[in-house]
Amino acid sequence: MAESESAMRTDPQSEGKAAPQPASFPSVQGAETGGAPKNMDFLLDIPMSVAVYVGSTKMAIRDLLQLTQGSVIELDKLAGEPMEVMVNNKLVARGEVVVVNEKFGIRLTDVVSAAERVQQLR
Repeated sequence: MAESESAMRTDPQSEGKAAPQPASFPSVQGAETGGAPKNMDFLLDIPMSVAVYVGSTKMAIRDLLQLTQGSVIELDKLAGEPMEVMVNNKLVARGEVVVVNEKFGIRLTDVVSAAERVQQLR
């Protein structure tokens, strides 16, 4: 190692240039551990995409082209089976379809635990 250091010092191209220094960072010992930071209000206005997964199916192009108004597409989910609530394509809850003021909604019946949500990120 000493030979490479002395070779670097005598290199004619490196004369007049500053030697590299190790990076220094502020201490994080005083930072909070566990619990939420004091001010997370800036996160509250971030828009998220929420979708409810009703079901899916595979169709041949021939069958797809024959669809008309009133056609029924059979999905892979059973009637009464919980729908999946996805936030940014990650499962966060399951629920059942309800009608509220003539609009569809979903009543959450099972919320995925925080540990399971973190596991999905990996």
